Amino acid sequence: MTSEDVKRTDKGPALMLANEAVVRGALEADVKIVAFYPGSPTSEILDTFSEVLDHFGDYRMHISANEKVALETVAGASMAGMRSFTSMKSVGMNVASDSMFSIGYTGLRGGCVCLIADDPYAHSSQSEQDGRYFGEAAYVPMIEPSTAQEALDMTKWAFDVSERHKTLVIMRTTTRVNHQRGMVKLGKLDRTPFERKKWKDVKAQYFTVGSVARRLKDQLLKKRDAVQSEFENCNFNFVKPGEGKTGVLTAGVCYLHVLEAMQNLEIDLPVFKVGTLFPLPEMKISSYLKGLKKLVIVEELTPYLETRVAALAKDVNPDLMIVGKKSGHFSEMLEYNVPIVEEVLAGVMGVSPSMDYKAVLERATKLKDILPERPPIFCPGCPHRGTLWAFRQALQQLRIRDDIVFNNDIGCYSMAFLPPNEFSDSMLAMGASLGISAGMEMALEDKVIAMVGDSTLYHAALPGIVNLIHHNQNVTLFVLDNSVTAMTGQQFNPNSSYDAGRHPARKIDMEKFLVGLGADSVTVIDPYETRDCISPIKNAIQADGFNVIISRRECALYGDREKKSKGQKIVPSENDEETCRGIYACVREFYCPAITVNEKNHKMVIQQDLCDGCLECRQVCPVDAPRHVEVKK
Repeated sequence: MTSEDVKRTDKGPALMLANEAVVRGALEADVKIVAFYPGSPTSEILDTFSEVLDHFGDYRMHISANEKVALETVAGASMAGMRSFTSMKSVGMNVASDSMFSIGYTGLRGGCVCLIADDPYAHSSQSEQDGRYFGEAAYVPMIEPSTAQEALDMTKWAFDVSERHKTLVIMRTTTRVNHQRGMVKLGKLDRTPFERKKWKDVKAQYFTVGSVARRLKDQLLKKRDAVQSEFENCNFNFVKPGEGKTGVLTAGVCYLHVLEAMQNLEIDLPVFKVGTLFPLPEMKISSYLKGLKKLVIVEELTPYLETRVAALAKDVNPDLMIVGKKSGHFSEMLEYNVPIVEEVLAGVMGVSPSMDYKAVLERATKLKDILPERPPIFCPGCPHRGTLWAFRQALQQLRIRDDIVFNNDIGCYSMAFLPPNEFSDSMLAMGASLGISAGMEMALEDKVIAMVGDSTLYHAALPGIVNLIHHNQNVTLFVLDNSVTAMTGQQFNPNSSYDAGRHPARKIDMEKFLVGLGADSVTVIDPYETRDCISPIKNAIQADGFNVIISRRECALYGDREKKSKGQKIVPSENDEETCRGIYACVREFYCPAITVNEKNHKMVIQQDLCDGCLECRQVCPVDAPRHVEVKK
């Protein structure tokens, strides 16, 4: 990913990730306040805004504690008359929706756009959530791009729609749109200086309760109708001309699948491409339906479009045959692709697919069968590896492995359910481990243990911690403090010394606030001193009350990057073969990708191109065979 094209002042073409195109579109719209919590598939939006922050110097940026705070931040900026923007993954809107529904009622002043990205196939999410229902439920306009060019153009347009109608606008994407790369035509970059405003010049009332809410609901319905009238004539809703009485209606990345599938089949059907998910352009869609005998609706996840289009068809074309999810042609799960769409279109049109996709898939599956299993593992040098190893040793020494319940949370450490650890009795949502632990502690005789990362701690775990302390519950909490939000790309959080653009920020004193809340004990351990971690972990597990273990060591990838930026040398480790006894504790118990076995002498080998030099493996080795390369020399 490069930000150079985002910075360009000319109007020429550029090859961009769609997430970068979103940033460029917001900059062309002269956005002034942006705020984010990172989450795939939107993280590159945050990263790009952060990377070009000082280059432009005319907007302000926060990396917020969570998505709700991020949305409230940009809403506050919009209330103050400034254009603002945020983005989040699908489950992030679950966190932000509490305020989002009220924002729909109160309206806003400056243009305010919120991008939410769904994740079909759950590549990096807990669920295949369909965020399209948020717009309709909150009466907030929602639009959806298909390409990188549309991502740029729609972002700019969304600011105009927001300001004309004094409303939040949601732009919905999916993973294959966010991570799509394509040619875009840059628009004019006409930035203005950042200037604070006076509240008396922009003042309005932004509250909703009781009689006020009822009055605002009436205004909200009128606003929806006005937006719908505009959407009927917008260029993002269009019909690609074609032949025959069979049509296709689609949106987002599925539009691209449809075009390619038709090209492969050598058919040319009329295609209605929906760009505004709410309000739908009902008059335009109805007009399109009148001349059809069959309609194929192609959309991932739930039958959102199918349900609404079927309702329209009952009035304008009751004999229309609809092919979609309810007819059994398409699934409500996973991502779609060209073969899936092509096979349905081929069946509807009575032609053969361009190739035998089933046979291709069967051959690919056979090839996969000969490959060894490669489960996800922690990076070389990851501090979580040492923490979990010490936790295992503590449980073995206490002989209570079968007498604990382990509630995990969302982060790199979610992999605790995989070998060699095989923990995790629950893992639902960010911060949920604390609430779940509260209920289990009341219901079970077992010792209850929860684990969160530092970013998750500030994102959503604090209310659960307060609840446990207030009710004097007997729970041990592990906080994995690695200084950044590691899983999504090492973005900063309230536990970091920096904010967006690497600007200095005040790091929260984790120990002080946990003690201040009333934790019975707070112990800090260093996971690189792995053996020394066992005893304090045992003490925290055995103690009554709410006891916290903070495992503190920066993310290995982030730490290496910091060292390289300062010109510091990363010293890898090697195995002393004379000392090594081939016990393989490092291999069997540690699963470090930098460790392999020499097939000739059967001794452990450390791949120095991968090794981080953490020497956690030395802590595991009974004979201390691993050592830094420079130590031996």
